[in-house]
Amino acid sequence: MIRELQGRIWKLGDDIDTDIIIPTQYLAINTVEEMKQYAFSPLREELAGLIQNGDVIVAGKNFGCGSSREQAPEIIAALGIKCIIAKSFARIFFRNGINNGLLLIEAADVHDNCSEGDTVQVKLNEHITCNGKTYAIGKFPDNLLSIIEHGGLVKSMIRKNSGARR
Repeated sequence: MIRELQGRIWKLGDDIDTDIIIPTQYLAINTVEEMKQYAFSPLREELAGLIQNGDVIVAGKNFGCGSSREQAPEIIAALGIKCIIAKSFARIFFRNGINNGLLLIEAADVHDNCSEGDTVQVKLNEHITCNGKTYAIGKFPDNLLSIIEHGGLVKSMIRKNSGARR
């Protein structure tokens, strides 16, 4: 069960919409694996190639706004991002993110007090630590945590249903 994680921060601003996460012109590419190289390209063309497995995005307000395209959180997960910490999330992105196995945490002060390249530690249901400062976070509901731990909603339901038949 996910209890603690740490990763290098990639810092993004406010109103990062789904067209920034994955521009429309790349949606015709056959697989998420092939699409992921274009993630965040309107903002920072090189960013997708720099992100490593286990890194964390720290963003401002309204992360994931715009259209409800499910490819946006899929691509972020495919890049290896394990957690996004933001001041706030667009509601539909929040649920799409959970459904794709992303841990999404709202924490208002982390963005203003941490820099890109810093290491952030998350102790689930307790706090976030960055640069010696600790930021309290709310409790993550067990049902959503279970979905994240199983790699997303579909995988969670397959696991749940196959276990029910045994």
